[in-house]
Amino acid sequence: FFLQQRAPGKVLHDAVCNHLNLVEGDYFGLEFPDHKKMMVWLDLLKPVMKQIRRPKHVVVKFVVKFFPPDHTQLQEELTRYLFALQVKQDLAQGRLTCNDTSTALLISHIVQSEIGDFDETIDREHLAKNKYIPQQEALEDKIMEFHRNHMGQTPAESDFQLLEIARRLEMYGIRLHAAKDREGTKINLAVANTGILVFQGHTKINAFNWAKVRKLSFKRKRFLIKLRPDVNSSFQDTLEFLMASRDFCKSFWKICVEHHAFFRLFEEPKPKPKPVLFSRGSSFRFSGRTQKQVLDYVKEGGHKKVQFERKHSKIHSIRSPTAQPSEQQTEVPKQVSDSSSFAHGENNDIAAVQSCRQGKELKASTEDAGQHKSPSLKKSPKESRKVDGAVVSTVEKEEEAAKDRIQQNRPQSQQPSTGGSLTGSPHLSELSINSQGGPSVANMSLSPNLSPDAKQSSPLISPLLNDPSCIRTDDEEEVKRKRFPTEKAYFIAKEVATTERTYLKDLEVITSWFQSAVSKEDCMPETLKSLIFSNFEPLHKFHTGFLKEIEQRLALWEGRSNAHIKGDYQRIGDVMLKNIQSMKQLSIHLWKHNEILMELESGIKNSRKLETFCRDFELQKVCYLPLNTFLLRPLHRLMHYKQIMERLCKHYPPNHIDFRDSRAALAEISEMVAQLHGNMIKMENFQKLHELKKDLIGIDNLVIPGREFIRLGSLSKLSGKGLQQRMFFLFNDILLYTSRGLTASNQFKVHGHLPLYGMTMEESEEEWGVPYCLTLRGQHQSIVVAASSRAEMDKWTEDIQMAIDLAEQSSGPAPELLASSPPDNKSPDETTVDQESEDDLSASRTSLERQSPHRGNTTVHVCWHRNTSVSMVDFSIAVENQLSGNLLRKFKNSNGWQKLWVVFTNFCMFFYKSHQDNHPLASLPLLGYSLTIPSESENIHKDYVFKLHFKSHVYYFRAESQYTFERWMEVIRSATSSASRTRVLSHKEPHAY
Repeated sequence: FFLQQRAPGKVLHDAVCNHLNLVEGDYFGLEFPDHKKMMVWLDLLKPVMKQIRRPKHVVVKFVVKFFPPDHTQLQEELTRYLFALQVKQDLAQGRLTCNDTSTALLISHIVQSEIGDFDETIDREHLAKNKYIPQQEALEDKIMEFHRNHMGQTPAESDFQLLEIARRLEMYGIRLHAAKDREGTKINLAVANTGILVFQGHTKINAFNWAKVRKLSFKRKRFLIKLRPDVNSSFQDTLEFLMASRDFCKSFWKICVEHHAFFRLFEEPKPKPKPVLFSRGSSFRFSGRTQKQVLDYVKEGGHKKVQFERKHSKIHSIRSPTAQPSEQQTEVPKQVSDSSSFAHGENNDIAAVQSCRQGKELKASTEDAGQHKSPSLKKSPKESRKVDGAVVSTVEKEEEAAKDRIQQNRPQSQQPSTGGSLTGSPHLSELSINSQGGPSVANMSLSPNLSPDAKQSSPLISPLLNDPSCIRTDDEEEVKRKRFPTEKAYFIAKEVATTERTYLKDLEVITSWFQSAVSKEDCMPETLKSLIFSNFEPLHKFHTGFLKEIEQRLALWEGRSNAHIKGDYQRIGDVMLKNIQSMKQLSIHLWKHNEILMELESGIKNSRKLETFCRDFELQKVCYLPLNTFLLRPLHRLMHYKQIMERLCKHYPPNHIDFRDSRAALAEISEMVAQLHGNMIKMENFQKLHELKKDLIGIDNLVIPGREFIRLGSLSKLSGKGLQQRMFFLFNDILLYTSRGLTASNQFKVHGHLPLYGMTMEESEEEWGVPYCLTLRGQHQSIVVAASSRAEMDKWTEDIQMAIDLAEQSSGPAPELLASSPPDNKSPDETTVDQESEDDLSASRTSLERQSPHRGNTTVHVCWHRNTSVSMVDFSIAVENQLSGNLLRKFKNSNGWQKLWVVFTNFCMFFYKSHQDNHPLASLPLLGYSLTIPSESENIHKDYVFKLHFKSHVYYFRAESQYTFERWMEVIRSATSSASRTRVLSHKEPHAY
């Protein structure tokens, strides 16, 4: 009929969907072999007769074409059932590859949906008659072991669980297309909802997000990807791949065009007008509804729900308005990749977790069409960045529940706890560690060993580190896992709560600890006391109530209280809107933070007693950051609220019940941030100058009006005795260079300075025979410096040139600003520069650990030991990217995971027993560390795991969900990858937050 009527492919496709009563048929397509036996998709615009030339000899298959980023976006039970059948077929055909544990868990859900609850005899008979994968016999025991845990699970719930597991696998929904790169290396290309993927074998090595792709085209056998300009990317403007033939290349290009349109556009693209004389290129375009249009149609209820029969199931199942998967979903681990790069965010082994039993109904929330299960994590090895921070030995605690009570209960599906393992690096002298524990807590224990390598013991040994009871076995960890909601909005709301806990603790540093210390010492004027505490106490009171309200909402969401009204409370936008509106009334206190910071620094400058008091307070364990950083925390927190609301609004579709409140809350907080933004930037620079002042000796007037900090870091300075390590500090008017002093406070001694006005810079590797070498020529002196790498050299070159340009635009050379610094008129061949031997450095380290550990753990010292640098832009980005929450941590050679409360801020991870602790027991600065994902060979076999490593030191951290895993990866990567400066930093055009 379709051939006779010259009907387009869309008519045939719609007829199939109508026959199946399939509402969400747009996710599916019709596939058939063309005359060259190549599988192609039916074009919905072209007549069927022009595509299928010999219909009697052609089998047309109805298969899934577009795999959404989250299966909860599939609103219909029938749609999920068909997706489950697709997963089953892909397993059987070897297209969906994964490890044995993942495979067994997938099959166990298929078996549950087909024959119901576990019965060993029936299971063995069923598995003997049904082969879900080749060589299935080896996995039958494991399949039955998993199936045993699915008691009471309906077929609909089994489909939901199956898709929950499958969507995390690297090869889910992937069809590989053979190609070669420009070097002739054999690779495979694929397309997904996030963009175009590149594989070597079955390992993803690269991903090109749709947002980065400017144009897709093909020319004969060449497939071309034109990227948008990106200063941070090492890729060429246009990427070229060679495919087997023109037809093969065009077929892949067409499916890429369709994926882009379906997932990225709001509506079907309109046809282009036909040219009058002749056409150039293909006229192909996507036809049909986009994913957004499908979601909107289903949500608006523009269809009738009808019953359907499961052909492969012995269990009676019908589609009904209330037939939804169980709400208490299993947190499914991920498959491990063979690569340790950012090839995929979900490449961890499926752990032996148990699926959830039948529970309450769940209204599956939909995600934004542009999202993917982990699009931000798909990076090539080229894009893996170094992590900013340095290593510090750590002491951690964790909460342990009573084992006897746990063992009495039957294990349920558990949510992975979070964590990883740290150690001290023998290469870093400043070891920040608190040997004294906090308040005694029942059932708490710590890591037995800080050292990742048996040959490298921890520099600091504490009894707290040698309690073997702290290591949690996998079975214990699985038993302790709890059921929580799995939707992304819940984890965004949970992030509000976890970071609010840390923020409240930071406020208490001022309102409780600092105020208590001040009251015992007669060192601060009453006017300054009143200014500080009268503006912080209202904030602390408000946020105490705010946190309580958030935690109450999460308890309702999780079903821990008032479960019968839970459905009305699976949102957070209304709570945020109410409290942000109330927060605006506290703006008067936020505007005072500028005055507070300046008055406190002025008081410190004019009173030696107050200066000593503040310095001593900073050495207390509760003051884990510089004191003036805590004074800026309320301004930082506003930015965090804005970022969280932006993520929430991006996640919600416009017709979500929480979207309006979330968007209103975002508008309110954006207005507050805009009003305080300029003040915030000035205070950040002011705070950073005062912080650097504490690290330097030989300079009195570092903080002056108009001076802006740009970059600090380690460079080698060429002298008559060769290259000597020096610490450089770049400002908008001057460049300082220092050496590390041997004082008890471990400060850096200023050796000299170069005014930037009239300075010139040139590369001089050939002249001096030193790699990554620069000559800086001032009006009165010249110096030769060398960076540790090309990347470091480029950063310094860019910033120094920018600073020179700023100085040239000023009215003239700056006056003598370093009155107390020693003169330095030496040429590059100077021979009297202070020398530092290894013995000197060792003595310095011993002195540091004994007398002043806090000042030895600043970013300046971290840069010194890691031979790297950071800029003010990096500090600003780090302020934005702060995170708190539970993580599990594991050493390289240990078996168990330990639960820790982790706060990430200021390029550093701080570790606590729990969020209730008043001070961290350990810290791990991350400069010099690399952030990757464990490879298959590392045998982690857990999901949501990321790895931090430096040389031989390796630590694994495990998050509780896909969202939190992505957030930890995001903040650590963003705070540890130096930002490229895209605009001039000056008081006229300050850096952007």
